[in-house]
Amino acid sequence: MSFSRGKLRSVTAIAACAGLVLTGTAAAQAAPKSLPDELPDKVELGAMQRHLIAMQRIADVHDGNRVAGSPGHETSAEYMAQRLEDAGYDITRQQFPFTYTETLAEKLTVGGEDVPVVVMEYSKNTEEGGLTAPVAAIEPDDTPGCEASDFGDVTGQIALVQRGSCSFADKQAAAAEAGAAAAIVYNNEPGPLNGTLGDADSAEIPTGGISQEDAQTLIDADGQDITLELRQLQEERTTYNLIAETTTGRDDNVVMAGAHLDGVTDGAGINDNGTGSAALLETALQLGGSPDVNNKVRFAWWSAEEFGLVGSTHYVNSLSQDQQLDVAMYLNFDMIGSPNAGYFTLDGDDSAGEGAGPGPYGSAQIEKAFEDSLASRGIETEDRDFDGRSDYGEFIAYGIPAGGLFTGAEGIKTEDQAAKWGGTAGEAFDPCYHTPCDNLGNVDYDALDVNADAMAEVTAQYALSTEDVNHIAPAEKKNKAEVAKQRSANKKVAAQASDRAHEVTS
Repeated sequence: MSFSRGKLRSVTAIAACAGLVLTGTAAAQAAPKSLPDELPDKVELGAMQRHLIAMQRIADVHDGNRVAGSPGHETSAEYMAQRLEDAGYDITRQQFPFTYTETLAEKLTVGGEDVPVVVMEYSKNTEEGGLTAPVAAIEPDDTPGCEASDFGDVTGQIALVQRGSCSFADKQAAAAEAGAAAAIVYNNEPGPLNGTLGDADSAEIPTGGISQEDAQTLIDADGQDITLELRQLQEERTTYNLIAETTTGRDDNVVMAGAHLDGVTDGAGINDNGTGSAALLETALQLGGSPDVNNKVRFAWWSAEEFGLVGSTHYVNSLSQDQQLDVAMYLNFDMIGSPNAGYFTLDGDDSAGEGAGPGPYGSAQIEKAFEDSLASRGIETEDRDFDGRSDYGEFIAYGIPAGGLFTGAEGIKTEDQAAKWGGTAGEAFDPCYHTPCDNLGNVDYDALDVNADAMAEVTAQYALSTEDVNHIAPAEKKNKAEVAKQRSANKKVAAQASDRAHEVTS
């Protein structure tokens, strides 16, 4: 087919215009991604798996665990520190003392049958062989076992009380005031109960936890003798938090992100909390020690979390008031690869209306950032109450906004959750929680991958701007506003000068 010369010129012009359009489109496609879009792509599952393998091997050659105050924890921390130093971070090892505990005996016998029981961290010990006494089942109210009057006279008895409304330490103290020889706290939701009394000074009587399901056995035995043996080793040890901070960004509006690195004595602690620690490490490494950000990012790997949030509590309490004000927010990542995974965000706005209430101002915005990030990946989240079980506790106690991700521990997945997220209804989110089987086989790697992406995206977003949380605009935006303001002022001055000149000439 041939073309006339006029038609050829028209086709050439159209082609030239099309070339301009295509060139512009190609240029738009080639535009660099923003940091919140770019960082999740760099945080790869394979790299996180390599960190988890390292933690498994460290545990394997150090008595099977990475518990705080042990060579397993220290080796894990130094594995991370070496890589962070190589990436250009400023590193701090913050040492602190804590009371190390190790279970020696956990046994509960009711009517000749054994009932599973878990000794509370820092509990007082029974005698070897246990304590035999009548069980006193306390009728739950809105604040079960939070006051001595809830118990009546339980002198010499073993008080059975429901979890909820106040701390385990408060419940056993109230039971002790009412005369109880020991206390058993049962869960207020399906699943077993692990807990802590916070510190050794709070312990007054032997205290253990049991599941909601097993509580009925003790309620039916009200007034009958049961035997309870709870014993644990307690000794003073030292450990340290590992802190890594970027060298760039303003230091009076710092974004903090943390995960506890220590595990329990029973197992390698790969989901709890190798998953959060590995994802946090890879996010830090891919961000780099000197990123182009407006706000410094401070990463923390806490120790002694499993002994009552000791490391993070020590850190926050070591800050002066001005240093606390420098922290714009705290992002927490504790268990983000549970094998029967749920997808929970800390309930900053208290939209679920359960438990502790909303977080400090800004927490609702952090929650929405995580919700939006996971929604963009096709995942609908649910709320997780600020129940005080992880390292955000001391931050929110001082009014620092917080948020974070969680895939579930000993809680039971419902039918609705299984329909929404997959997995198995009627089973724990992590059936190996705090047990020897929390190893490399105890991770949902798809859940780890998607949660790590959300971690990276939200951390990067706030490294650029915390304006939606605390209304502090990034320097770049402030500069633009100042330039616009100055231009407006200049125009006003020029207009006034023109008016004065007009008056003179007229």
